[in-house]
Formats: sequence, C-alpha cells, structure tokens
Amino acid sequence: MTPNLMGLLALTPLVVLLLMAAREDVRSHRIPNKLVLIGVLTGVVLNGLLPVGTGFNNAVPGGLGWLAALKGLGVGMAVLLPIYWLRAMGAGDVKLMAMVGAFLGSAGVLGAVLATFIAGGVMALAVVLWSRQLADLLQNVKLILLGGFVKMSAGQAPLMNDLPVSVGKLPYAVAITVGTLGYLVWQRVGWM
Repeated sequence: MTPNLMGLLALTPLVVLLLMAAREDVRSHRIPNKLVLIGVLTGVVLNGLLPVGTGFNNAVPGGLGWLAALKGLGVGMAVLLPIYWLRAMGAGDVKLMAMVGAFLGSAGVLGAVLATFIAGGVMALAVVLWSRQLADLLQNVKLILLGGFVKMSAGQAPLMNDLPVSVGKLPYAVAITVGTLGYLVWQRVGWM
C-alpha cells in the first residue's frame, strides 16, 4: 500500500466521525461524548499503530506516534478551552477539536483550528445576513468594545459576563467539520 493511500485511509475515520458530529449538532445542538471518545481512541490508536511517517504536513503521511497524538489532543483542547470559559462555545465543540488533534497532531490541529475559525466566521456572517440581524450584530460589537474600553479606562479587566443578547446560535460542529476538511484538502493538494 502506498504511503499516500495509507494516509488517506487513516483519515477516513476522522471524516466519518466529523460528519456524524455535525449531523448530531444540527439535529440536537449536542455532540455525544461517546462519539468523541470513540474518535479520540481511534486517533490515538491509529497514530500509534501506523508506521511512523514524516508527519501530517510533510510529503510522506503515516502515523505520528502515540505521544504526538496525545499532544495534538491537548493542543486541540487548550486552544478552544478559553472560548468555552467565556461561554462563547460549548464543551462538546472543545472536545471535538481535541478529537481532531488526536488524529492530526499538534501542528495539524493548529491549522485545522485556524480553518475552523474562518469557516465559523463565514457561517456566522451568512446566518446573520440570512436572518437580517446585521444591525443587531453590529450593535452588540459596539457594546462589547465600548464596555471593554470603559472598564479598561477605570483600571478594571474587561469581562465577558456583561454581553448583550445573542443574535443566534450556531451548531459549531459544522464549522469544525468544514474547517478541518478544508484544511485536509488544502494539505493534500500541497502534497501533489
């Protein structure tokens, strides 16, 4: 089996799990812990059992090794955890990105996070425009910035507990799925 084919087959479970998580998030606004746990275990085991390649971002795909998978899991969780603490994201989304890290390792998950933020921003803008709430969104941004400026001028740290009313809620697993898959496609095209 060629290294490229082996790398693509190793990512198939990730793609399937992401699609399942996105579907469930759209339907119930929840990502099942069981699905994420299966994904984490699969990512760590595959990276530990596949022959070690030069890594996800290099020309010869293969397993990253156990340690790299666990580091990716930690990085995926650590990057999104502050957003969860600000109550701007659900715990399931954080765990889902940790699962992505178990498959891609720390360098790969950072690329997937960046692509996810882009996908999430585009989705949020599309939803706001579709629901005709752009004025409400801009008012919220103004209030957040003004409130932060006033608190900083008074020598206080700006906190996110005085946020205006939200203009909507996104199933962020969709953004994680689109961003991660977009990143994977971008990486694969670069390999050819």
